[in-house]
Amino acid sequence: MATRQRGESDGGDSDTTQVLEFGLGEETYCLDIAYIDEIVDAGDLTAIPNSPRHVEGVMDLRGQTTTIIDPKTLLGVEGHTESERIVVFDPDAVEDGGTVGWTVDEVYQVRDVAPDQIDDATTADEDAVKGIVKDDGRFVVWVEPITE
Repeated sequence: MATRQRGESDGGDSDTTQVLEFGLGEETYCLDIAYIDEIVDAGDLTAIPNSPRHVEGVMDLRGQTTTIIDPKTLLGVEGHTESERIVVFDPDAVEDGGTVGWTVDEVYQVRDVAPDQIDDATTADEDAVKGIVKDDGRFVVWVEPITE
């Protein structure tokens, strides 16, 4: 994946940001793709005894031990569905610098989001949520790649 600064678009309108839309439970969320290294199929995980509730385990991803986190637990998303994909974050783009991935129910698309599509007034006190993207009569929650 090409290296870009967070919030920088690959082309087109320079004010837009490319985001990855994905499903958690019944809702649609998105992340800035600058945080994402790759997306892989969910595989077998090794549980870590006495780990925090949001840590599902670890997996070997091309020789790299990758911590797998359940964002539903971190974000308070209701419902327990089978996660099909893992969004792996770029270790240089996330705070802890380790190789970390989120389990997601489904990956939908990569799309451009313009600043005028984002409502951040409703999420002013929430560190994990950047804003609500309004598009075609639906809402997409724009989240930050939290790991704790």
